[in-house]
Amino acid sequence: MGLDYSYEIFVPARNVATALTALTELAPPERHVPPLSLTLPGGIGLEVPFTSNFKSDPVDCTSAATLELDTSIMVAPDDAVLEDRAGRPIEPDEFGRILVGYVYLTVTFASELHPGYASLDFCAATSSMSRMFERSPNMRAVFTDLTAACGGVCCLLDTESDHFTICWLNGRTVHDTVPGPRFPDDRALVGIWPVPHT
Repeated sequence: MGLDYSYEIFVPARNVATALTALTELAPPERHVPPLSLTLPGGIGLEVPFTSNFKSDPVDCTSAATLELDTSIMVAPDDAVLEDRAGRPIEPDEFGRILVGYVYLTVTFASELHPGYASLDFCAATSSMSRMFERSPNMRAVFTDLTAACGGVCCLLDTESDHFTICWLNGRTVHDTVPGPRFPDDRALVGIWPVPHT
């Protein structure tokens, strides 16, 4: 079995459309698939430049608990990103970013940690990408910047160990763990999140 490291972002449930819109800014400039039409809870319509289960058929999430997307993300290269992409074509976009390949996204509209928040769980597609998730400062910045852009409260890195690394919390970049001295468990972490507005 390979490594399945992931970044998980927690946003107020009403901000899912904002998060997905911000995510489209990370997509490669040229896509060879048609845009995917989504209907989110509350009837919000949105088009994204990704697929869902590798299909472009419209997805109605009005009564669904989750949404699965196959995303492609551009990132500014650093040593860890370049090592992961070694031997593959690298075509920088106008901002100097390069494509890191598929990143699988699961949106849970009511997180188990707090039903007032949604979670966006970005899972690496390969073991080498998983290692890059852990080692690349620029990849981490992609997810903390996305958290900030959509009003998220928390961003966690899951390296399939006995703890999660906290990368973003309540408006600032942090480097902490749960469990850890400050947060012995998930309940302690969620306890300092603000109450989301409905």
